[in-house]
Amino acid sequence: MKIITKSLIIATTLAIGAQATPLYTKCVACHGTSGEKAALNKSLIIKDMSKADFVSAMKGYKDGSYGKDQKALMKAQVTTLSDAQIEEIASFIVKK
Repeated sequence: MKIITKSLIIATTLAIGAQATPLYTKCVACHGTSGEKAALNKSLIIKDMSKADFVSAMKGYKDGSYGKDQKALMKAQVTTLSDAQIEEIASFIVKK
């Protein structure tokens, strides 16, 4: 039974990993596997944002010019991301 359970966990992890950019993995807990959740019931649903708005928000969190309740939390999450990495996450999560 333990082998089956471990196999299912590994398979699920690999399936999610194959679909997501590794940069998005730290976002999943709050925003969901495809950006479908309002983080902590406070944020916008990021999959519904335009790519330009998503990138602008992420860069704004990074430089401190964007955000309300989650500003400090998000700044800590994005501070080490390059513009190219922000674009990569945007391309994965935002489909419009």
